Amino acid sequence: MKKTLLIIALLTINFPALIAQETAEDNLGAWYMLFTTNKVSEKLSIHAEVQARYYETFGNFNQLLLRGGLNYHISNNAMATLGYGNITTDVNFGDIDGEENISEHRIYQQFVLKNKVGKLSFSHRYRLEQRFIDHPITGKDTQHRARYFLRLTYPINDQWFLTAYDELFINLQEPLFGQNRLYTALGYNINSNLAIQAGYLKNHFTGRNFDRLQLGVFLKTDLRKKKH
Repeated sequence: MKKTLLIIALLTINFPALIAQETAEDNLGAWYMLFTTNKVSEKLSIHAEVQARYYETFGNFNQLLLRGGLNYHISNNAMATLGYGNITTDVNFGDIDGEENISEHRIYQQFVLKNKVGKLSFSHRYRLEQRFIDHPITGKDTQHRARYFLRLTYPINDQWFLTAYDELFINLQEPLFGQNRLYTALGYNINSNLAIQAGYLKNHFTGRNFDRLQLGVFLKTDLRKKKH
């Protein structure tokens, strides 16, 4: 009986600490993503994407990202883009009564270069972002950010491929370091216009690290009128 009472007392004392350990960093979250490239002319295409991000694998909303852009294809290996994003973010792990999400409007400019070394393909993306943030507590704020993205892709055969990337975020105001994303995945080309990827992302912030599964669908369409 004494042992039982001791166990109950210890659990009671430590219960708040046990609850406090349940944080976003302790959970394996997930990002579900759709990326499309829609050709409208020989040199122009429209980029559109949807990303639903969760603190846990199948729930606990974190972020909804809607992004579009107009691509100018300089060559087969170079492309410039001007685009816009709308982002809704819940920064709290778990539900809080009456909480309001952060709303962000984002304008971005980017330049992509591609090259190959043997079978290995490289993609370099340079992006500038102007972020117009509406925080329910701190109010409105404008921030600027630069991003560099390097992707490597290796074909296993005509259908299967391996891919990995690292992306560094640099704030153009204090603090300079924003975040770093390291990702690796296995991909499958269903056909020349449709591919899927399943992978793992390590998202590093100052003092925080998040583990995320990613499931992505990549679709290409041609919206040009066909000649009969």
